[in-house]
Amino acid sequence: MRKILASAFIGATAVAAMGGAGIAVAGTHAPAAKTESFQMMTTSGTASTFSVIASGAFTAPGVDHESQSGNTATFVFPNGTVRLRHSAGTGQQSFNPKTCLLTINQHGTYALTGGTGSYAGITGSGKYQLSILAIGARNSAGKCSQTKAPVAFHQVINASGPVTLP
Repeated sequence: MRKILASAFIGATAVAAMGGAGIAVAGTHAPAAKTESFQMMTTSGTASTFSVIASGAFTAPGVDHESQSGNTATFVFPNGTVRLRHSAGTGQQSFNPKTCLLTINQHGTYALTGGTGSYAGITGSGKYQLSILAIGARNSAGKCSQTKAPVAFHQVINASGPVTLP
């Protein structure tokens, strides 16, 4: 009788162990999404590239190459690139014609559209907040110019959302 109980126990333990191993293997097929944050910054009102820092699922310094056509961007990091498409921002903006002060606070969404190198196969999406504070140049008549580059410009974009890396 003890031999039968021992055999049943060993058999049940083997089945449980194999079942547990099957569960562990099944869990490794789909990578879990983690939150990734991107912060872009520039002090140039005419630049098409900005500094970007990624942190969260991965941490890397990089350069943000913006393309106004199609609201797309490519983040170039040391170990690869991340491409994204973002919505046009919505929110408040104001311009003081006496002081030439421009203030913009907008928000929107983005979706990652691919990557290369370490970021090949990256997926994800999220929300962003844009803040611009600038002082416009004055023309020869002393009026605020909307055609000259601003004399001071600060732009910060904070974006965050879940990403999945294969």
